[in-house]
Amino acid sequence: MPAALATPAAAAAGVAAGYVLFRRRRNGPAATAGKRVDEAMTRDPHSVAPGEPVAEAARIMRSDDVGSLPVVDAGRLVGIVTDRDIACRVVAESRDPQVTTVGEVASGDLVTVRPEQDLSEALRLMARHQVRRLPVVDNDRLIGIVAQTDVALAGDDRSTGEVVEQVSAPNSVPRDAA
Repeated sequence: MPAALATPAAAAAGVAAGYVLFRRRRNGPAATAGKRVDEAMTRDPHSVAPGEPVAEAARIMRSDDVGSLPVVDAGRLVGIVTDRDIACRVVAESRDPQVTTVGEVASGDLVTVRPEQDLSEALRLMARHQVRRLPVVDNDRLIGIVAQTDVALAGDDRSTGEVVEQVSAPNSVPRDAA
């Protein structure tokens, strides 16, 4: 499929999936306001060290059925590696995934949240930065991940649906495209 068609198609799929997922929750909780990130996050997610081969990160992603992994060095969050990072920075450049390290391809410009932050703030950050997941940190230490799905299960249809639309906007490619 030509690249010009792939982005709008992916955006439309994201919006449609968001609509279907979040429409079902109409009789669920009224809003994300007042709910904290630590109430919705996935605790103690798998992570990978920057010196690990990309092939190992890909194996973990496959076994955990996730599209990204936090990169942790000596207990501190230093980056995130996504399946898109691997596709664009390893496969597309014909690099050896057994030799190329996670640290060489991971994104280091992170957007994070704290566990005590309101879920509505997490939604705003996801929309503003066009990411689907936010690492949850306490004193630079990774303690969890909050994803669009987590917020959807805890929040209201309208605000979550708006975030799905903004993250999946056809004119841009999300940094965390997993």
